[in-house]
Amino acid sequence: MARFWIQYGVDTGTSVWRMFRSKGEELEKTMKETQEMLQTVEEHGIGEKKFFGGESIGIADIAFGSVVYWLEVIEEAVGEGAVFEAHRFPRLHAWIKNFKQVPVIKENLPERDWMVTFFKNRREALVRSA
Repeated sequence: MARFWIQYGVDTGTSVWRMFRSKGEELEKTMKETQEMLQTVEEHGIGEKKFFGGESIGIADIAFGSVVYWLEVIEEAVGEGAVFEAHRFPRLHAWIKNFKQVPVIKENLPERDWMVTFFKNRREALVRSA
């Protein structure tokens, strides 16, 4: 199952980065694709468990954690409405909170405020030049 979810993240996680580079109708489309990906993980990946594999972090959590952590930053940088809404994805929100509290993860996550500022500036440059 871990291999399946890792591949699913690889196959569908690109919508997060396309969302970052998009505007207008393309942005709406990538936001919808991202929400569909999150919905699938919400319903079938996490379920009632703390992590993908149960009570302890595993490789699928690490692979998917990067997608969701970056999504939070990209979503704020894009500033075009919420994709990762707590009321729509309560299990994923609980999961990412648990994920970020694992000591090795917590100690190695990039500083969020700096990343948001960096990506806002980068997005403005990308959208202007497109």
